[in-house]
Amino acid sequence: MNNGPTTKPSGSSVGVDTAALEAAVRGARILVGVTGGIAAYKTAMVVSRLAQAGATVTVAMTDAATRFVTPLTFQALSGQAVYTSQWEHIESKDPQHVSLATASSLAVVAPCSMDCLAKVATGRTDDVVTLILSAIDRSKTPVLLCPSMNSVMWSQPSTQRNVKQLRDDGFRLVGPDDGWQACRTIGTGRMSEPESILNEIASVLRLRVSSPKP
Repeated sequence: MNNGPTTKPSGSSVGVDTAALEAAVRGARILVGVTGGIAAYKTAMVVSRLAQAGATVTVAMTDAATRFVTPLTFQALSGQAVYTSQWEHIESKDPQHVSLATASSLAVVAPCSMDCLAKVATGRTDDVVTLILSAIDRSKTPVLLCPSMNSVMWSQPSTQRNVKQLRDDGFRLVGPDDGWQACRTIGTGRMSEPESILNEIASVLRLRVSSPKP
């Protein structure tokens, strides 16, 4: 099973067909997990475009993610409450992580840090993002991971073992891309551009709708 590309060059001319995006995501409930990384600024565009296209977007953020982009930003862009802790009960639903997981048509984690990759691959659930992911039935709800890290971190044997495990477990990886990184070097590890992520979300949702039900 092909669970997505490994890497590709960044900066390529990739556009989004607005009509096709709307057709794919309108009415969908999309969970966006945000972990710690400067690429979180790109996720703001993903959330905004999904909401404009008619999706209901729920954002969950790790504590580290809130150091890069505030929850208020994602609340304004999505029009929905933002979850930042596994201990809060915004809608007084218990167990909250299960209800969020069950309600989602698709989940995407962008950026997905090295730490988050390791947690998901090994079943650790010590933040709100990984906790919700642990409750998703991937036979019904696709989960996309958008890695973002330094090129040396991406090439570590431990990271590559985790990537293989995640693909074997049915997660779909989007990227990472090659290009300029926050550490002022060029290499593989930067998060895919918002347009690529949006196109992948639309493609997966279209496939989900068109696939015959068992």
